[in-house]
Amino acid sequence: MGDWIVVPIVLPAVMAALIVLAVRHDIILQRVFSITATVALVAVTLSLLVYASGNGPEMYALSDWPAPFGIVLVLDRLSAMMVFLTSLLGLGVVLFASSEWDQRGKHFHALFQFQLMGVNGAFLTGDIFNLFVFFEVLLIASYGLMLHGAGAERLKAGMQYVVINLTGSSLFLIGVGMIYSVTGTLNMADLAIQVTNVASGDAALLRAGALILLLVFCVKAALVPVHFWLPGTYANAPAPVAALFAIMTKVGAYCVLRVYSLAFGDTAGDMAWLAAPYVLPAALVTLVLGMTGVLAAKRLNSLIAFSVIGSMGTLLIAIGLFTPEAISAGLYYMLHSTFSAAALFLIADLVVSRRGQFGDSLHTAPRFHQTGFLAVLFFVGAIGMAGMPPLSGFIGKLQILDAARDSDAMVWIWSIILVTSLMCIVGFGRAGSVLFWKSASVEGEITVEGAKWPVLPIIASCGMISGLIALTIFAGPITEYLNGVAAQLFDTSHYIEAVLGENALSLVGQ
Repeated sequence: MGDWIVVPIVLPAVMAALIVLAVRHDIILQRVFSITATVALVAVTLSLLVYASGNGPEMYALSDWPAPFGIVLVLDRLSAMMVFLTSLLGLGVVLFASSEWDQRGKHFHALFQFQLMGVNGAFLTGDIFNLFVFFEVLLIASYGLMLHGAGAERLKAGMQYVVINLTGSSLFLIGVGMIYSVTGTLNMADLAIQVTNVASGDAALLRAGALILLLVFCVKAALVPVHFWLPGTYANAPAPVAALFAIMTKVGAYCVLRVYSLAFGDTAGDMAWLAAPYVLPAALVTLVLGMTGVLAAKRLNSLIAFSVIGSMGTLLIAIGLFTPEAISAGLYYMLHSTFSAAALFLIADLVVSRRGQFGDSLHTAPRFHQTGFLAVLFFVGAIGMAGMPPLSGFIGKLQILDAARDSDAMVWIWSIILVTSLMCIVGFGRAGSVLFWKSASVEGEITVEGAKWPVLPIIASCGMISGLIALTIFAGPITEYLNGVAAQLFDTSHYIEAVLGENALSLVGQ
């Protein structure tokens, strides 16, 4: 694909600058520019996905500097899938926000485009230091988006979010410095070769650096014990921002998968599968805590935020097994959980905006405008998040359970996933009962001025639900593609050859 690999990064970056410099005083033009750019991004990333499905990994060297000295972007099946998922999610978010949310603060569309730039860069980069750079881009944009519209609770949650991520960024630099000091490289493909050549006296330093990076990635993925920032942040973020943040935790999971299968995978000698002993136990605890929070939540947005933590636990259980079958199952579940979380946050905003003074509190209130329609959307999103048949959540969990059959922790994995699924059903069932069913027995109806049929938010919400339905209908071909992703992740030779050339292959594992 050549120069097209850089487009998912350059396109939103250029559009963000153009919005700030040229149309910042005209919200209509901002919407037109932002939506047009996001539609174009969907088209470009779809082309990259089609190309990656039929070809091996391909590198793009910025300024034509050769690896491992220059900055490289690498397109393979996994990165292509992630940027396409980001663009689809981004399109739904920008449509939802363009109805009204983008007017509650300044520079929403510019920040949104910078966010897309940072997320896409994190998925495409082939260098750990530039992964840090793109982390900072997406985090800086997310700080502004998190505080969009102001409010005391949002400001409090936003400050916590900023402090946690600044701490994570500091640790990231420390880990990067430790790894570079003993390997002399931060290029992921080159690192896969150099870790086997590290002197025994420096092995402890390399291990410490790699584990610090793992901790940083776990912060992004909201894995126990560094998950505590997520409930308050997601529950208090503006609805379209919370929906966009559904991909943020996936960035952390992606980094765990990419770095610890490529640089610290089968060919890493004593460092092989360094993350495995830590990820699986933490993921099991994360799932339990997340679904316990679903049962205990007193607000709708908090309930959804805790369900996101639970879904990340389920995803990281699959990743923590580090087998091709489990990775394929986990990636399918990741696609599902992204659409599911985004749909629920968007639907929740439609509900909250119609409940007046009751807001998102889980207390019985009178009926409100479009109760029946929103109840249907909420029901579909809830059964998707809980993993009930026939939607893709059930298929994803079934695949993970099947992939765990040969694991020593099979009993724990099966028991926890099944029990927490029941907890999720009960939690969402309670919320749905309070919000919709019990409201029918209360006299009167809540009337909120302007609560009509907002076209763009409904299209966006239904689009996320359609993603769940599409994953269910096309589960076969999608799973086949994901099997290819897993195979490519475990056969790192093609990635290394694409970045460093054929001569580098003879050094792998030596």
